[in-house]
Amino acid sequence: MSDQRHGPVDPASAAGWTDNQPRKGFFTDTSICIGCKACEVACKEWNGVPEDGLNLLGSSYDNTGALGASTWRHVAFIEQPANTAVSSAGPVSLGMPSSVLPGAGSDGESRTDFRWLMSSDVCKHCTSAACLDVCPTGSLFRTEFGTVVVQEDICNGCGYCVPACPFGVIDRRIGEQGTKNVGIAQKCTLCYDRLGAGQTPACAQACPTESIQYGDLDELRDRAHGRVEQLHAAGVPQARLYLDDPADGIGGGGALFLLLDEPEVYGLPPDPVATTRDLPQMWKNAGMAALGLLAAAAAAFAGGRR
Repeated sequence: MSDQRHGPVDPASAAGWTDNQPRKGFFTDTSICIGCKACEVACKEWNGVPEDGLNLLGSSYDNTGALGASTWRHVAFIEQPANTAVSSAGPVSLGMPSSVLPGAGSDGESRTDFRWLMSSDVCKHCTSAACLDVCPTGSLFRTEFGTVVVQEDICNGCGYCVPACPFGVIDRRIGEQGTKNVGIAQKCTLCYDRLGAGQTPACAQACPTESIQYGDLDELRDRAHGRVEQLHAAGVPQARLYLDDPADGIGGGGALFLLLDEPEVYGLPPDPVATTRDLPQMWKNAGMAALGLLAAAAAAFAGGRR
């Protein structure tokens, strides 16, 4: 089954797998994320990802900032003033302790002028994966689970995949001498080695609130829609799903997210598009233009000989 505009719905079959498994993925429910960063630690420990966040950024309680070659899971901390929230429904209670205003009495005065939004971000394992499309060595490949993985021993560090990703997920690792895989493109593998052994990815295994859920993508999509309906019924109308639509610009993600505000608030593109989506048409147009030039040159040459 395929989507004519955006590519295969079952990417493993399209990649040639005949014994492919049901497509696996993540569903991240940001409404119950507590920002503990257990997922980040578990990811680093299992995959041998170097430490890159001992120091706070200075602008947030976050200590890693963004996804990258040494941050395959990133928990964003967003302290959002209520009067600047994109959603019109006002702050959403995430069950976090209330702060006390300086100088308040013994009873304290709870602050209601901000809310915390927290979200554990990860590679989206796109159905139409531009990083995979541009890789010249075959280092990036589609697994039997429908995920996208980098083969470290084949990557030549060209970096073509870095600007190709519409989410800014993949990057080449930098570091001092002795750092593992310096110069090699790196990103989440959805713990490919654990999946092959029938295990849950490390980040989902470590999440104490089950904000990160792993499983068959179709089942996760149904679960995500049910959770949105539950939140809407509970008076949270701004709850929405991100990357659950197979007709979007990446053919749907292998990682779905339940957000409590617009994607931009979380640093996510609102309408991501695979950067290679229009390449076939572009090459076709270029070919037609080249044929036109050749025909014009041939006509001019023939006319000149008369």
